[in-house]
Amino acid sequence: IPVPIPIPQTLTFPLPSSHSYRGLTLVLTFLCYTSYHLSRKPISIVKSQLHPNCSALGPNPRNDSNSSTWCSWAPFDGDNYKELFGALDNAFLVAYAIGMFISGIFGERLPLRYYLSGGMVLSGLFTALFGLGYFWDIHVLWYFIVVQVCNGLVQTTGWPAVVACVGNWFGKGKRGLIMGIWNSHTSVGNILGSLIAGAWVSSAWGLSFVVPGIIIATVGIICFFFLVEYPEDVDCSPPLHHVMTTSEKDPEAVTSNEGPLSLSGQSSVDHSISPKEPVEEPEAISFLGALRIPGVVEFSLCLLFAKLVSYTFLYWLPLYIVNVAHFGAKEAGDLSTLFDVGGILGGIFAGLISDYTGGRATTCCVMLVVAAPMLFLYNHVGQNGIGTSIAMLIICGALVNGPYALITTAVSADLGTHESLKGNAKALSTVTAIIDGTGSVGAALGPLLAGLISPTGWNNVFYMLIAADVLACLLLARVVVKEVRGWCGYMARKRGYVRT
Repeated sequence: IPVPIPIPQTLTFPLPSSHSYRGLTLVLTFLCYTSYHLSRKPISIVKSQLHPNCSALGPNPRNDSNSSTWCSWAPFDGDNYKELFGALDNAFLVAYAIGMFISGIFGERLPLRYYLSGGMVLSGLFTALFGLGYFWDIHVLWYFIVVQVCNGLVQTTGWPAVVACVGNWFGKGKRGLIMGIWNSHTSVGNILGSLIAGAWVSSAWGLSFVVPGIIIATVGIICFFFLVEYPEDVDCSPPLHHVMTTSEKDPEAVTSNEGPLSLSGQSSVDHSISPKEPVEEPEAISFLGALRIPGVVEFSLCLLFAKLVSYTFLYWLPLYIVNVAHFGAKEAGDLSTLFDVGGILGGIFAGLISDYTGGRATTCCVMLVVAAPMLFLYNHVGQNGIGTSIAMLIICGALVNGPYALITTAVSADLGTHESLKGNAKALSTVTAIIDGTGSVGAALGPLLAGLISPTGWNNVFYMLIAADVLACLLLARVVVKEVRGWCGYMARKRGYVRT
């Protein structure tokens, strides 16, 4: 009977484990979305340079009557410059919100690697085109509006794709903590974007856009070559070694018509390496089907108001610091990064607490309730000394971005793999796009309202943000009640009480 003889171990080569691919996916998706946010941040830094205080720079060298705005960049040199800045923000964010609902549908039907890397290269192109307006001496508002709209559309390729990739590789065990740490890419991107844009904002503000555009396009190319979408796409099992039998060593050995037999009389070829029967893949979930998943509507509407607050800070905080604390453009940009430092801490703590308690909605609600009075305090006492300003910015950043980070990552992944889907994995991208797309509506409304309200006073802007936080909390009330009832039932069972 032929006996299989494996080739010596010295001729085998170890393959990367599944943990290695999982770590690679986490790092690559982190870098991808860091570069997305890095490319969005420059506009908030450059605003103060497009319409600076020209009187502080000395007399007008052109000796015309326009002595207060001679150094401003047309068309942002008029008294309506805040409304024009709001229009720039709104052009990007409205296009982003509309495109997000469509992006998730494409993300379920196209290879995520191609979809993500292509979107990043296009994002780099449109980000650089905004900065090239400086070098091409463009002073037409519609040029900047069109570039912002195109950039907003192509940037919708990012979030559904990266969340789907991470959700495919990580289970629900410690998803909140893992994604809380991973979601720090948002704040890291904002910090790097502020620092990179601030390096050129006072000398050649066009480079504040061109350099981030080159960075995101480069990361997109790296993603194309190295990103692994699904665990099934890699084979982490030991290599299939060539098997020698006694018949190969001795031509006279007897073999059956069905191949060499093992000592037990069974075929020596492992059944696990035989080709598997083709399995019919489930169809991608529809838009309405995703809306029927329990919790999708509540968390989507909550994120609308939570993201309204976060993106208002993203786009208007540097200008607020310039106007209230009277810092320069670069100093205000550097100080605004502390809000994102708080966002990193808030995302991690929100994920850790929600994993421990099992209450995603309750964690978000508590942080939103505490955030409202902290926003009031920051507006009234946050500028009383640099130490107070730093502490308040970090605290507000943690409380504002904590719920936002938790909903867009762990909650989206949980709902995209909800038990009602019966194992259908082709819903994660669509659910993520619905939740983040609804939140992007708030992201568009926040900067727009800030641009309209800020001429009446910054106090009114903060009242608007506080009201949005309260509404976000109220929209989660039903889910919070359900989680609290679950805890009460668990405690009753633990104490030995049985409810009839």
